[in-house]
Amino acid sequence: MTRGGLLILALACGPAFAGLLVDADSDWKEGEVVMPPAVEEARLRAFDVGASSPNRFFVDEGSVSVGEDGVVRYALVVRTAGGAENVTFEGIRCATGERRIYASGRPEGNWVAMKKSEWQAIGGNAYNRPRAALAWDYLCDGPAPPRNRDHALQLLKQRRDHYSSGGR
Repeated sequence: MTRGGLLILALACGPAFAGLLVDADSDWKEGEVVMPPAVEEARLRAFDVGASSPNRFFVDEGSVSVGEDGVVRYALVVRTAGGAENVTFEGIRCATGERRIYASGRPEGNWVAMKKSEWQAIGGNAYNRPRAALAWDYLCDGPAPPRNRDHALQLLKQRRDHYSSGGR
């Protein structure tokens, strides 16, 4: 079976298998990563993670980009019921079902790069559930990323619910 065939088979079997793939494109190289502007309340778009959680999840629409490398980058905001907030700048590779956290946001609006930032498989566990929802239910169409930033923003407005229905 070809590498492409393995990718399609793994994605059809579900997101848990997608991360087990060897990189679908061995020549792939990540493009330059540029930190977005500070998160702004007015640009936050809530999204549903498809599981009960006391937390609320948002993407800062001003931070969304789709690189020539196929990586969808965005600022993720997680707010707890107790009022705590966690802000991270992240990326998703639809082609491999992986995610990466580039930086952590600080209350004053600046970004601090993560000391250890590597591509990791997206799982459906509680910690990764917002990333899985973004990848499987909003941003990725199988191994294909959104066409561009406008397309990504359009997708964020509509939930496809592939993950919870067993699709992918």
